[in-house]
Amino acid sequence: MSRILILIVSAMLALSACAPPPPPAPQIGADGRPLPKVYRIRAGDSSAIQFRMLDSVNALRSAAGRQPVELNAQLNAAAATHARDMSVQNRPWHFGSDGSSPIDRIERVGYTGGLVGEAISETYETELETLAAWMEEPGTRNVVLSPKARQMGFSWLQESNGKIWWTLVMGS
Repeated sequence: MSRILILIVSAMLALSACAPPPPPAPQIGADGRPLPKVYRIRAGDSSAIQFRMLDSVNALRSAAGRQPVELNAQLNAAAATHARDMSVQNRPWHFGSDGSSPIDRIERVGYTGGLVGEAISETYETELETLAAWMEEPGTRNVVLSPKARQMGFSWLQESNGKIWWTLVMGS
């Protein structure tokens, strides 16, 4: 009987060694929150990300009683230019390295509508986490939900270290 008990205990110990290790605890920053994980964007993800953002923006606009917006290729180009330029300057701000404003950038790409506003971000977070952060700030929230907006441009640049420079442009 004791032999069987020893065999059962040995088998249980052997099987417990086969269990996967527990997941590592998240790394915590100085603010007590988990450090962000790097969100890697693959080359083929561009249109999926743009349409996911468009759908999310339109869901927020609908909840606020606003008309939906459409993606606009010219505004996408203006957003892409600014995302690249912010990376070159290594700072998130609304002016280009040549002193250009958001209005200058949409005019350069041939957009004939008016500028409603621009939202920018420097982060390692996803586009939807970035949109959530924009919705927490009154200024960028007003850009996303503006009743004047009819079209949207959205683009980004991801650096090799994972940092993403996001730009959203709303036009009328």
